[in-house]
Amino acid sequence: MRRPSAGRLSLNRRFGPLIVAAAVVLLDQLSKAWALGQLAPGQSLPLLPGLLQLRRVANTGAAFSLFSGNSAALGLISALVSLLALVWLLWKPPSRLWSGLAVSLLLAGAAGNGLDRWRLGSVVDFLEIVPIHFPIFNVADVAINLAVLAFAIDWLQSGRHLDG
Repeated sequence: MRRPSAGRLSLNRRFGPLIVAAAVVLLDQLSKAWALGQLAPGQSLPLLPGLLQLRRVANTGAAFSLFSGNSAALGLISALVSLLALVWLLWKPPSRLWSGLAVSLLLAGAAGNGLDRWRLGSVVDFLEIVPIHFPIFNVADVAINLAVLAFAIDWLQSGRHLDG
C-alpha cells in the first residue's frame, strides 16, 4: 500500500480543517436562512415532539444571552477569533485529528455567528430543547461546543495533563 507523501500529508493537514470549517459555516448559514424564511419571530414548530422544537429568536448577546445588546463588540470578538483560528490553521496546521477538528469547529462557529452579527445585528437562534429550560441555539453554537469537547479530547489524549 502506498503511503502519502509528506507534501500531500501537509496539504491534508492544512486544508482538511478548512474544508470542515467551510462546510459547517455553509450548513449554519443555510439553516439560519431557512429559519428566517420559514419561521416568524417567536414561532414554534415541533421537530422531535417532546424533545426538540424550532423557535426563531434574535440573540444580540453571546452564550446564554450574556452581554445582550453588544452585537458590535461581539462581532469584533467573532472576527478576531475567526482570524486567529484561520491563521493557526494556515501557519501551523494541527498534527493531531482532535486538535485539527477543534480549531476548524471553533473557526466555523465564530464565523457563522459573526456573519449574523455583521449582517443582521443579531444571531439567528432556532433550535430549542423542550424538556429542559436551555437557551435556544443554532448550528454555529453546536460547532463551538463540539470544539471545546474536541480540545478536551485532544488534551486528554496528548498526555499533557499528566505533565503539570
